[in-house]
Amino acid sequence: MPASKTAKPIVVKIGGSTLGSEDTTMEDLVALQKQGKPVVVIHGGGKIITDWLTKMGVPTTFVRGERVTDKASLDVVNAVLSGLVNKDLVSQINNIGGKAVGICGADGGMVQGSVANKEMGFVGHTERVDVSLIEVLLKAGYIPVISPLSLYSHDRPESAPGLLNNNADIIAGEIAAAVGASRLIFLTDVPGILDKQGKMFGELSVKEAEDLITSGVAGGGMIPKVRACIMAAATTGSACIIDGRKPHALIKDIEGPTSGTVVKANK
Repeated sequence: MPASKTAKPIVVKIGGSTLGSEDTTMEDLVALQKQGKPVVVIHGGGKIITDWLTKMGVPTTFVRGERVTDKASLDVVNAVLSGLVNKDLVSQINNIGGKAVGICGADGGMVQGSVANKEMGFVGHTERVDVSLIEVLLKAGYIPVISPLSLYSHDRPESAPGLLNNNADIIAGEIAAAVGASRLIFLTDVPGILDKQGKMFGELSVKEAEDLITSGVAGGGMIPKVRACIMAAATTGSACIIDGRKPHALIKDIEGPTSGTVVKANK
């Protein structure tokens, strides 16, 4: 069934930590598509990138959950995310009866960025999101599967590469806001956002989520996820972080109630 022309898209971010696990995410995505629900997928692949960088003897450094990216790292990031990971996901979806197209954030000038912090190397800060290509693919009945690279289009030195490595969580939030998504769902390898005692928050307001970052309760790789939820909640009303390893976690979350943490604009 083709996607509804009026339905708001569901944006799903598949965490790199859950890639390759024996989950049912691909089945759920195809089921949603066959129900006529428009779906946009953004994926990570951080663990696979680190594995390849290690094989090549390239050191990896993270600052507040984001990878410091020099030119050598950027080449590996591009090859792994837009090549290995992206095409594997697309082939899985298409092989079980879905219709998916793999692209990166630079395609069609979708995500246009700049370097905000030179100490981070070629890590992108989004300046503009153009969802025209996403809308074309959804209208044609495809699931866009997007790797988190952006076009280096703002204040780019002549000798610099044309791509930037963006955080997948942040791009997911930005795309969800730009397409006016009905919801943003993060599939991760944790139950949700946890407090210092390891207890999961069922529901958070935007202010409460911001406080978790400020206080350090949300740290490392959870920081960009929480920030993206805050960003998306402003337009979608809510965003959630769930354990993508559970059987049919995606479908169950959409049918409700969620099993993870929901960040709401108005709690």
